[in-house]
Amino acid sequence: MELSAAYRYLSPAIRVHAGDGSLSQISSEVRRLGATKCFVVCSETVSKTTNLLERIKAELGDACAGIYANAKRESPIPLVMEGVRQAKEINPDCIVAVGGGSAVITARAITILLAENGTPQELCTKYPPGQPPQSPRLNKPKLPQIVVLTTPTNGVHRGGAAVMDDKPPYRLELFDPKSRPTCIILDGEALLTAPVSLYLDTTITTFAGLIDSVQSSGMNPFSAADNRQALEICVKYLPDLVNHPDDSTPRIQLAAASILVNRASDAPSSTAQSGGVTTSMDREIRYTHPHIGQGGSRLLMSLATMRRNKEIQKEGLIELGQIFGVPNNAMSQEQATASAIEAVEQFIKSIGVPIRLRDMDVPEDSLIGIAQRDAIRPSYLEGSRRISNVEDLILLLKEVW
Repeated sequence: MELSAAYRYLSPAIRVHAGDGSLSQISSEVRRLGATKCFVVCSETVSKTTNLLERIKAELGDACAGIYANAKRESPIPLVMEGVRQAKEINPDCIVAVGGGSAVITARAITILLAENGTPQELCTKYPPGQPPQSPRLNKPKLPQIVVLTTPTNGVHRGGAAVMDDKPPYRLELFDPKSRPTCIILDGEALLTAPVSLYLDTTITTFAGLIDSVQSSGMNPFSAADNRQALEICVKYLPDLVNHPDDSTPRIQLAAASILVNRASDAPSSTAQSGGVTTSMDREIRYTHPHIGQGGSRLLMSLATMRRNKEIQKEGLIELGQIFGVPNNAMSQEQATASAIEAVEQFIKSIGVPIRLRDMDVPEDSLIGIAQRDAIRPSYLEGSRRISNVEDLILLLKEVW
């Protein structure tokens, strides 16, 4: 793959503690920040079914000033605003997110809204038709954040948060580079609290994004290296996760892969182009069918666009196949690309992940509605060959049904 030879690369600073028992580092991180009043954000599940809050309270001592245990999937605005209200009562000097994507994003949204004057609707990125996205400058200083992960999430170190409104366009994006956490903790026991099915789905989100990005050209070499290493980690440790669900090592490694992906995609100089069609319809699939996880829906769309783009992304597919062990040196390009697609699909099947909507209990008569809603929903992919024609979207869905 061709790499960019002209770029400006900036990697935002982050401290990562990994390993069994690494949660013990949280107290030293809080002291390093000079914080004395931490506001902990987690889900009800983490609060009621794990010992994580007890461990964190024991480590923080008097520095644990309050806990908000109602982070939920997609970060609904009313729940985020309730977290903001409770945080204001405490006036914290540090935010601690404990959990997966729901807790991480909710905590980040709370951090932004604590500092800025305005509602999520006023502060979010706007998508004027035919124009580039417009993000307000959120210039107020933000509280430092520490993240204790329980599942991988590609958004762990992003600059901003996405919250869910109950009115169109529903998903509101708050862009703020100052809202990145200062520290991420990959504690083995914490990562083992997540059911293996959930951990698998969240890792598949990472994996699906890598299937797309490894095929892209024009990436700076730092981001390209992060993506390739992250995919190799997924290929090595996803089977171990499935076969040894009580082993913390695969979970720690797969969580590290998600941080690598985050770093690669968040690099300001990363201007890679896939050259092929794209879609964000995975969101509409899981909004319509909430029993489907982000990983499952994202993977289906990645596989669909991989097949659609195989003629114009041959070089990327061949490189992808190499990571999956395809010996393509004696093959034609057509054979190598076909073998790469087959190798990816066989790997996914080998770890028990479905690659058809019908196997996810999605009725065929729901496809039209999914396509219609996705066609009118704004997306960060607008203008980058995103499929927005309803008939084309229906056809894409039928290809994976």
